[in-house]
Amino acid sequence: MNQKKIILFIPSVEKGGAEKNLFIISNYLSNKFKQLTVISATKKAKKNFNKKIEFLCPDSEIWDVFGRGIKTFISIIFLIKKILQDRKVLVLSFQSNIYAIIICKIFSINVITRSNSFPDDWAKNYIKRLIFKKILPLANKNIVNSIEIKKKFKLAYKINANCIYNPLNRKEIIKLSKKKTKNIYLNKNFLKIIHVGRFSEEKDHITFLNALSLLKKKIKYEAVIMGRGRLKKKIFQFIETNNLKKSVKILDYKKNPYPYIKQADFLVLTSLHEGLPNILLEAIVLSKFIISSNCPTGPKEILNNGKGGDLFKVGNYKDLARKIIFNSKNNEIKKKKIKFALSKINRFDYERNLKKYFDVLDSIN
Repeated sequence: MNQKKIILFIPSVEKGGAEKNLFIISNYLSNKFKQLTVISATKKAKKNFNKKIEFLCPDSEIWDVFGRGIKTFISIIFLIKKILQDRKVLVLSFQSNIYAIIICKIFSINVITRSNSFPDDWAKNYIKRLIFKKILPLANKNIVNSIEIKKKFKLAYKINANCIYNPLNRKEIIKLSKKKTKNIYLNKNFLKIIHVGRFSEEKDHITFLNALSLLKKKIKYEAVIMGRGRLKKKIFQFIETNNLKKSVKILDYKKNPYPYIKQADFLVLTSLHEGLPNILLEAIVLSKFIISSNCPTGPKEILNNGKGGDLFKVGNYKDLARKIIFNSKNNEIKKKKIKFALSKINRFDYERNLKKYFDVLDSIN
């Protein structure tokens, strides 16, 4: 066992792909290093980490409902306290990386950042971009989860980041997909479409719904939108206003979405930006045909520029509708793309990519 003491810094643990990767990576590293400490302001997340992990958080769950800014401030206090107790630690930051780097540099602590998206894709403020450009290169190493993000880090920040794909546990996904659940689709002969993602601006559910509106008079389909978030009411209102209630239903977030994805024919992603979306990888494992926005940065890489699924321009609901219609009528082309996607899935291998995390941490002296 490696004798290093690792601090994993993630102020706000939310429900999404990044957090799913967090739990997998943390639990793996806890078996490889002498000590792993997770610092967060989200107390309820503690149950997702194994008992070997020291979990530092506020005593009360009241902080769980606060925004990321307040959680970051609280977590910084815990980070400073932990560093003052033991200066021989290595920090792996999953979130609020700029703050983690600054604190670590003040106390001469080695720090590695992990970015699951390129900051410039969502940070429109010039000052923020300048801060990223000046501070991110100060980390000992930077980890990203796609080749495209790696290229952007090199171009914008002169950083040669380590690309480590999201660890994909194919056996676990297939196992969980076999759990019995109710049938979410009523008509066997209708095209079955699913969209999975939190109800937030970056997931762009309205583009999906606009495409479905165009399809009403052209093909017979049933669509399911699975997720939760503050835009749920807006999505409901759109469905009612556009007379989509008979063909579109909303399901709450599911810890195990795989039995539901398994029932669908198509999985659609309409995001404005992503890192390396787990939902696409999981859909491929379940042999589902994918139609995704060609957003920065992950979908194009996962789908091999459209060889393993279809891509449409961000926000172009007319193109999305056309691609749904085309693939519903061209089964052989669809099967060929599903097969190609499956043939390329090994690059996201669970053990291979987890070991890369260990190797990066092990390389810091």
